[in-house]
Amino acid sequence: MTAPSIRNVSEREARQVAEAAREQAWRKPSFAKELFLGRFRLDLIHPHPTPAADDVRRGEKFLATLREFCETEVDGARIEREGRIPDETVNGLKELGALGMKIDPKYGGLGLTQVYYNRALALAGSASPAIGALLSAHQSIGVPQPLKLFGTQEQKETFLPRLARTDISAFLLTEPDVGSDPARLATSAVRDGDDYVLDGVKLWTTNGVVADLLVVMARVPASEGREAGKGSKGGITAFVVEGDAPGVTVENRNAFMGLRGLENGVTRFHQVRVPAANRIGPEGAGLKIALTTLNTGRLSLPAMCAGTGKWCLKIAREWSAAREQWGHPIARHEAVGAKISFIAATTFALEAVVDLSSQMADENRNDIRIEAALAKLYGSEMGWRITDELVQIRGGRGFETADSLAARGERAVPAEQALRDMRINRIFEGSTEIMHLLIAREAVDAHLSVAGDLIDPDKSLADKSRAAARAGGFYARWLPRLVAGPGQLPRTYQEFGELAGHLRYVERSSRKLARSTFYAMSRWQGKMETKQGFLGRIVDIGAELFAMSAACVRAEHLRLTSDHGREAYQLADAFCRQARIRVEELFGRLWTNTDALDRKVVAGVLGGSYSWLEEGVIDPSGDGPWIADATPGPSLKDNARRPIR
Repeated sequence: MTAPSIRNVSEREARQVAEAAREQAWRKPSFAKELFLGRFRLDLIHPHPTPAADDVRRGEKFLATLREFCETEVDGARIEREGRIPDETVNGLKELGALGMKIDPKYGGLGLTQVYYNRALALAGSASPAIGALLSAHQSIGVPQPLKLFGTQEQKETFLPRLARTDISAFLLTEPDVGSDPARLATSAVRDGDDYVLDGVKLWTTNGVVADLLVVMARVPASEGREAGKGSKGGITAFVVEGDAPGVTVENRNAFMGLRGLENGVTRFHQVRVPAANRIGPEGAGLKIALTTLNTGRLSLPAMCAGTGKWCLKIAREWSAAREQWGHPIARHEAVGAKISFIAATTFALEAVVDLSSQMADENRNDIRIEAALAKLYGSEMGWRITDELVQIRGGRGFETADSLAARGERAVPAEQALRDMRINRIFEGSTEIMHLLIAREAVDAHLSVAGDLIDPDKSLADKSRAAARAGGFYARWLPRLVAGPGQLPRTYQEFGELAGHLRYVERSSRKLARSTFYAMSRWQGKMETKQGFLGRIVDIGAELFAMSAACVRAEHLRLTSDHGREAYQLADAFCRQARIRVEELFGRLWTNTDALDRKVVAGVLGGSYSWLEEGVIDPSGDGPWIADATPGPSLKDNARRPIR
């Protein structure tokens, strides 16, 4: 049983809405885009970009202040136990200026770079993942970032000073029946004089329970004859909404497997009047604003994953040296040692990916939309594996809660909490499956630009003829370059010493990846978008190659600038050797897999052919619809909003 859908759309309409929201132009170079096209542009990331001295000074000063606060004022165990960040802790963060880390100093913020903002999130998130989530949702996807990119000067002057010091913000897009398919979005915003009137329900509103300001995505209906005689196409539009506006009701504070201090809820809008001056950008630009905001906003999540990796490495090192089995510390047993090696090498790579992507974002020389998406995808997947391996290394103690460990006299290590908290990252801000499709679309953009009309069933013969001519010229120039490259020359990248071979492997694999993509497009043409298993593997290969590149470049940078160059080279070498095994497996699975058989099994499952296999168990689930009814109207529940003052 499901609630009736408020807005039904066709597959074609959904695809058109998503495509219209994409940032389609490529005005700056992109390392990852070139990598998927078989062009290994090492010059775009090496030498490793570095922050300005003043940015380092300000960033390190704030990190020191934040560290002292987290060590003395943050009780992560209490937050986990009570399921709430104490008001005094949030107010302390406000006093530090943590709400304004990314806001320009002229509006009262700290003006930290993306690099130091991410390091601050990793630090705060290690003290309490709920605090990391609160700060990230407020600044990475909440009101400050879209205002910074798309707001008017008046909007910035009105809202940013509040957001820098006192007001918490939230981002409201998802609805009970709307996830990664925004064409179904049903919350409406109808123009009425100088206002818009909002009606609808938003789900999973991170920070929504305590937020003072909301950025809300709502659908404006098309109209005629408005605004100096001009009609409006309407569409999904972004608004800044006061959290305490009449008609705004937080109907529920949601509870989750992890992140128990997360202030996440269900928010209903009933006849909420929002001044037209609070609209961000033009009507219909909401999704584009959201996606552009996420281009760098996604980097906060892998930053916190890298922070968790650092903590896992610390615990694995200390525990594996102290715990003995069969006459040796368990770290000396190969089965455990392999896990520790994976944790160390992968943590090094995750930090390399985040730092490189963040520094490129700060320099603004490259288009990093693919790099940021790869960082989110790779960070969340590998961060989960790192944490899972720590729980395995800890054994029964990894499954036991920190409170239980402390009660019987052992160190209160919250490994099981870390696993629960980490799990959401594979879903937050675009699930792994959606990230695969999003990155794949960008990765094949060059092909669709020249040959898209060839596989579009709605295009005329004339359009297809012109597309064939364009495609012929493009592939005549592009395909020969995929045959041979510098990765086949034994002395290429020799300045990287023992890591040079890994970079040559990346270059060769980049060309192989591009050839594989071309073969697939030739084979499946218009059906390519349905081959999600293949596309996911293509993206996963690209993610591994990007991480290998970042790890090598970071190791070389540390060799030249720090006292840990030799150790960095060892970690980069270990990571690249592990990654190469994964890449070879993924290449093999491009063409040898069970995708076709899986589709048959799925059809059987949905058709009831295997329902007999479900017999012999009891379903403990409660009754009720799979998706809650989100019909617009007045709220019938008490307001669960809890502003922090």
